Amino acid sequence: MKKFKKMVAIEPTKLLPEWDEKLRSLAEETIFYEDVPTDATTISERIGDADCVLLSFTSFIDQEVLDACPNIRYIGICASLYSPENANVDILYAEKKGIVVTGVRDYGDEGVKEYAVSELVRLLQGRGDAMWKAEPMELTGVKVGIVGMGTVGSLLARTMNFFGMNVNYYSRTRKPDIEKELGMDYLPLNELLQKVDILITCLNKNVVLLDNAAFELFGNGKILMNVSIAPSHEIAALKTWLAQPGNFAFSDTEAGLGEEVIDLPNVFAGKTSAGLTSMAKVRLAQKVIANIENFQMNH
Repeated sequence: MKKFKKMVAIEPTKLLPEWDEKLRSLAEETIFYEDVPTDATTISERIGDADCVLLSFTSFIDQEVLDACPNIRYIGICASLYSPENANVDILYAEKKGIVVTGVRDYGDEGVKEYAVSELVRLLQGRGDAMWKAEPMELTGVKVGIVGMGTVGSLLARTMNFFGMNVNYYSRTRKPDIEKELGMDYLPLNELLQKVDILITCLNKNVVLLDNAAFELFGNGKILMNVSIAPSHEIAALKTWLAQPGNFAFSDTEAGLGEEVIDLPNVFAGKTSAGLTSMAKVRLAQKVIANIENFQMNH
């Protein structure tokens, strides 16, 4: 298995230190940066003559960077990759240049479903700084809508169903198998918004579905939870909705809601991703390293 000549992580990979050491063994020279670059020029300077580049989900490698760094053979995204359109690497242009781009899937999902249940129980029972209604409530029978029925959405649907919630969903594509499994209905987004009391969005990065009109349909006395890594909503529209009585917004990270709203009293945003537990970091590292070793064996 042939090592890379030079591996550069342009930003923190969010792997545990012992796995970074394993990564270092896969290249003759390694440079791992501990801060996030601010622009394409900095990214290009960091990559330089490297043939292997690693990044998380924060920075973007675009056509300018790819043209400026002709030695790149492999780019490993140390985060979820679902489609070229939603990636933080210009995968289609990279492929034209013969560069292989890989990412991972399904490494941090268990922590997300635990986060969702924990936060909802705290709000419904009033065990934190706020309570949803005048009296404590159970999850049982509460109407929840899930937007996005990929891996995370499916896990959440099964979890909410287990707790006796009334679960329906909207997704770009219908999922007949899980509909049958859970007795769950697919609804157009506008219909789902009007029917449910809790909305959980599980979308790819850069997919924004909720605008002012959507929030008006959703109405007041409701809960929005976003478990995507970026906002699923227009931030100004969310801020307007949060000014209405009885509305609450949750995300496991501040980036999932937007800086403009995180200090509001009816907003609860975490400092760290629910999908980045120590267990998830092990799964992430194993998949990142497997991708690299597979490339090295076949190229």
